[in-house]
Amino acid sequence: MKFNKKTVVQSFKYGLLFILFVLFMFPVYWIINVSLQNNAALFQFPPHWAPQNLFIESYRMVLASEEFLMFYKNTFIVAAGSTLLSVLVSILAGYGFSKFRFPSMGILLVLFLSTQMFPAVTLLIGLYTLYGSLGLLNTYAALILASTTTALPFCIMLMKTFFDHISKELGEAAEMDGATQLGTLIRVILPLSKPGIMAVSIYTFLVAWDDFLFGLTLVSDLDMRTLSPGLSLKFLGEFSYNWSAAAAAAVIATVPLLVVFLFLQRFMVAGLSAGSVKE
Repeated sequence: MKFNKKTVVQSFKYGLLFILFVLFMFPVYWIINVSLQNNAALFQFPPHWAPQNLFIESYRMVLASEEFLMFYKNTFIVAAGSTLLSVLVSILAGYGFSKFRFPSMGILLVLFLSTQMFPAVTLLIGLYTLYGSLGLLNTYAALILASTTTALPFCIMLMKTFFDHISKELGEAAEMDGATQLGTLIRVILPLSKPGIMAVSIYTFLVAWDDFLFGLTLVSDLDMRTLSPGLSLKFLGEFSYNWSAAAAAAVIATVPLLVVFLFLQRFMVAGLSAGSVKE
């Protein structure tokens, strides 16, 4: 059987993609596997690569836990609030950078982007001190503002790029008809910017939902904890770890992210690529 060069190259690419797929998906499979076994089975050697007997008590325990439901509610409030705030600010800032030209605009954009170079932990001391002086510690506002701070630079640049590639003649025509700048933005520009707005919303929601550092540091009251720090403090104790319950809680906590990726990823891709062609 003869193989040409093209067939060999394609086979190599598909084989490499399959290996990468297995490497990336194995942690997901393993955490599901752990969640379906009891703790005694988890400490056996060699480990069970598949559950010998399905153990769903961990899921029942997690779903019956008032603390877990409280963590879930807090995370949803923070993620939704951060998304709304980021969308609002990024639309206004992105439109301003796209519509108007002013001195030092390039420097200001670089300063916005430069904040992405620093890890979140470098902002933590300053944010903690600031929020403490304002009385915002142990509040939803602190977590929402912190998550928005992390996501906003990218969101502003994304919306600016998107607005740059919307025909300026549309806005000029609306202004000639008597529309104000804000009216032009709301009635003309935003309806054409839905993919970009969706991309910003998805990105900010994922950033806020997956936050651990801010939720652990800016909040100390148990009833204000979000999922990531709350689960680590509840199931991973000083002397014993409930690995099965922790894995079950992690699987349940990941459901919203899976929904976003499975059903909304096309909007994310559309938003990131919609501004690539000049109208």
